[in-house]
Amino acid sequence: MASIEEIKNSVEFIKAFKAYLKPYVTKHKQDLIRQVLSKRTRQFTVVLEDIYKPHNASAVLRTCDCFGIQDVHVIEKTKEYHINPYVTRGAAQWVDLHKYFDPDGSSVQNCFTQLKSSGYKIFGTSPEAGSISVQELDPSQKIALVFGNEHAGISEEVKDACDGLVHIPMNGFSESFNISVAAAVFLYELTKEKSQKSSPDYFLSEEEKEEIEYRWYREIVKNVEVHEAKFLKTWSNL
Repeated sequence: MASIEEIKNSVEFIKAFKAYLKPYVTKHKQDLIRQVLSKRTRQFTVVLEDIYKPHNASAVLRTCDCFGIQDVHVIEKTKEYHINPYVTRGAAQWVDLHKYFDPDGSSVQNCFTQLKSSGYKIFGTSPEAGSISVQELDPSQKIALVFGNEHAGISEEVKDACDGLVHIPMNGFSESFNISVAAAVFLYELTKEKSQKSSPDYFLSEEEKEEIEYRWYREIVKNVEVHEAKFLKTWSNL
């Protein structure tokens, strides 16, 4: 006999419970969700390495949401990231956050292994010699951009493990942008209309949209756990 968790995670239950939740989501919100999902992508993703200031990482989450980036990866070495709701302005609800912490020090390795298994080329953001400009990135390939902390930038471990380094050409005395500004510049360059046409898999698949739409419905509907418990009794005849 299937457990409650197995039932809740089954395709049949998710489809049925999503239909149950739909009337609790306004027509305007349903249309907005479909519109947003139609522009969502996993062609590009952002990785944050050991960010010191939570509001900076939270600002990057908001930036990613604005550019239609679905996933953000956070490598926690010495700093644990906590979402700042005043900075994200709700963006954390709509962007999938993946955290990597390992007490044995393999957080970078674990993150990069996951990214590479998903087909990403990993580029560390750094202005040092040998780094290519953002305009030289090929948007037809899946790209993960790694941003380091506010003081030291990306670590030597990241530099050694990534596929290359990339930078934003600059003409002033300052050598770097604020991390959220830098993320915005990189993502603006990568997500231009020509980029969207460069890969047949640029946008989410229909299966991905359905799965995310279900999770977003759960975020929106108040007391969703109460609704779920009532629906489960009927569904599982418990």
